[in-house]
Amino acid sequence: MRSFELNIYFLCLLISASLCSCSKDEKGNTDSKDPSNLVVAVTISNADSGMVLIEASAENTTEYRLFTGPADQPVASNVTGRFEHEFTQPGTYELTVRAYGTSGRYISATKVVVIADNNPVTIEDGYLTPLQYPGYQLVWNDEFTGSTLNTQFWTHESGAGGWGNNELQHYRSENTSVDGGVLTIEARKESFQGSNYTSSRLITRNKKTFTYGRVDIRALLPKGQGIWPALWTLGNNITTVGWPACGEIDIMEMIGGSGREKTVHGTVHWDNNGHSQTGQGYTLTSGIFADEYHVFTIIWDENSIKWFVNDTKFNEVDITPAHMSEFHHPHFFIFNVAVGGNWPGNPNATTMFPQQLKVDYIRVFQKT
Repeated sequence: MRSFELNIYFLCLLISASLCSCSKDEKGNTDSKDPSNLVVAVTISNADSGMVLIEASAENTTEYRLFTGPADQPVASNVTGRFEHEFTQPGTYELTVRAYGTSGRYISATKVVVIADNNPVTIEDGYLTPLQYPGYQLVWNDEFTGSTLNTQFWTHESGAGGWGNNELQHYRSENTSVDGGVLTIEARKESFQGSNYTSSRLITRNKKTFTYGRVDIRALLPKGQGIWPALWTLGNNITTVGWPACGEIDIMEMIGGSGREKTVHGTVHWDNNGHSQTGQGYTLTSGIFADEYHVFTIIWDENSIKWFVNDTKFNEVDITPAHMSEFHHPHFFIFNVAVGGNWPGNPNATTMFPQQLKVDYIRVFQKT
């Protein structure tokens, strides 16, 4: 994401607000209080110089400290919770504010600041996940740096023909772009080789395949009747055993229109003397998935596959039965935006084009 000329993207997330440190203050006061309700806002103070303004507030707080990286050394502290900090180099920074109470305990909030160039200044809100988890190691990730798709990881699939679901798009590489640390797949209303719509479909088959692990994909979804974004996997043996015997894990599917853009679906498909499937949906309490970035996660091991949105679990499938062997061998990833098809139905006059699926990162972790 991530070059210079001081464009500042804020991938804003309150990652943690947990109590830490000792249980009472240095003077041993019995009426000491823990801090609570920490809120941190980061805004652009001066884009040309890379200056940002940090404003923090919390209850029962006597001191705020500002950190700009993993080292446990504050760059500033005060009692007001108001800081200005200048970032002078391109890169990704963890900006953490700790609020200390009279008890000596603190709560903290972390935001990730990305300094890049060649793009208009924006602030993007949404959920963010870390680069490490206890008991796991990061084994592969794509942060979509640079200006082109990494072909060591990804291959374009192209063509039309409905893709088994009576879809209307023709997949083309021209509908994919990488810029500012974000992969964009764009669905367009345009005529191409007999199709009225174009889009892209990316796969990691024979390049990046995995059996088990935690997968985090941070994405901003498109919207509109007939728009069908998907982040999913297929068994790498599909060319020999076919579908559904290869197995399919739908990490996220969303079908646009008719009030459905606030719901995503997590599903598995397999062969049990014919096609079998099971899945659940997750529905936002307010807004739609096109409003801000969310992180779509599966945790997949020898016993089960679990689905999460922003670390909230919404589905779990037991994969220990013998007829679910499809989910115990390598799978590859697929990112695509379909237009029309059996499930979403076709676009109509309300559908606005182009529509974009934006992916900030994909990260695969496996147990240590």
